[in-house]
Amino acid sequence: MTTMPLLRASAVAAHASALSKVYGQGETQVVALDQVTVDFRQGQFTAIMGPSGSGKSTLMHCVAGLDSFSSGSVRIGDTELSTLKDKQLTQLRRDKIGFIFQAFNLLPTLTALENITLPMDIAGRKPDKQWLDNVITMIGLKDRLHHRPTALSGGQQQRVAVARALASQPEIIFGDEPTGNLDSRAGAEVLGFMRNSVRELGQTVVMVTHDPVAASYADRVIFLADGRIVDEMQNPTAEGVLDRMKAFDSKGRTS
Repeated sequence: MTTMPLLRASAVAAHASALSKVYGQGETQVVALDQVTVDFRQGQFTAIMGPSGSGKSTLMHCVAGLDSFSSGSVRIGDTELSTLKDKQLTQLRRDKIGFIFQAFNLLPTLTALENITLPMDIAGRKPDKQWLDNVITMIGLKDRLHHRPTALSGGQQQRVAVARALASQPEIIFGDEPTGNLDSRAGAEVLGFMRNSVRELGQTVVMVTHDPVAASYADRVIFLADGRIVDEMQNPTAEGVLDRMKAFDSKGRTS
């Protein structure tokens, strides 16, 4: 299996600087993101956590180009998102970004393999055969590639969805609660697959989650509260993340 060079880990896949997102005006104004600055480094698995309403999904959506931002800067690689027109932004999302969400979003009439290659088929691009073979080998579903989604379990469907995000070799993959619809065993399989994609294929993954166990699969966790990054944890454990989240909940109850 191909292993990406170690130097890749020192580069930045995505960067946000003084990023703010404000909804409404006057008394109804809500500051969802407040001057957030953060790097997401290549070859690293980052989890974003925080209490409900902390801005974690808003941060991911803004950095991924799925939502506009009020002020600040976002770069994917060397590309500044605020300078792109709608068509250019669509092309960047298609060519440089992968997405994984709670809903598997597989087309029921297509096989697993056809779902994996669909974004490239739409773009008129042929997949890199060696890379695609590596991805297919890692998801462990070689004998299910010609099955349609209805013949796959939930965990298998989500693994196909992750493989679809990986297949085009994006610069970065964003996941919004990617195991939220799975039971604990299937969720662990998908999270292990995502972690392996970072370690074995050099992929960059950013995942929003509320689950300390899911966060423990990441290389680091950043914590948001009230639209700001308030803490960070390297090499997280489920227990350590849970303790940190309990501290936030305690502060929220006593404030």
